[in-house]
Amino acid sequence: MRHLTAADIKNFERIYRLNLVNGLPGFKPANLVGTAAPDGATNLAVFSSALHLGSDPALLGIVTRPTTVPRHTYQNLKSSGCYTLNHVPVTLAAQAHYTSADFGPEISEFEECGFTAVFRDDFPAPYVAESALSIGLRLREELAIHNGTVLLVGTVEHVYLREEGLRDDGTLDLTALGAACISGLDGYHEVLPPVRFGYARPGQPPVAQQQGMHS
Repeated sequence: MRHLTAADIKNFERIYRLNLVNGLPGFKPANLVGTAAPDGATNLAVFSSALHLGSDPALLGIVTRPTTVPRHTYQNLKSSGCYTLNHVPVTLAAQAHYTSADFGPEISEFEECGFTAVFRDDFPAPYVAESALSIGLRLREELAIHNGTVLLVGTVEHVYLREEGLRDDGTLDLTALGAACISGLDGYHEVLPPVRFGYARPGQPPVAQQQGMHS
């Protein structure tokens, strides 16, 4: 088994190090973050850092890169206090990845990358019409991390999803929704049906409730 130390990682060439470290967490959620500027201009950016922080209240987080250069997503959500998370359809992965290009603030990634901005229920941030699951969040707090990145904590105010994605027990069928996931910086994956297990208890080995294609 290959062994890499902190010193090894530090000494790697920059792009090699970026590729390696970004892949370490494994598969990550693929989301498009929608925001609007004060003048109404819309912005869309692909993020793979969304994480669950709590269910009561419902809190989700995203991590933004250092703001040493203009970050339109960060600037917009700070000004309005609101943003949306939209699952990336696996069929539109190329368009989603294109949103990571360095477009100027006068260009809407919605229009440039082939997505439709839709405003719902008087929420000030745009949703992605093509997404099978979209979430409207209000910024609750931001936590600075020592390397210059920022953890943005948002309260879930709205959820829109297609009926086939919601099971009777409240779990989500992300496979039915056609959601993509990300590996590293640029790998987009179609998700296979999961292997699901019941609540784990000591002395009771888990038994699969639903078998995936390759379980």
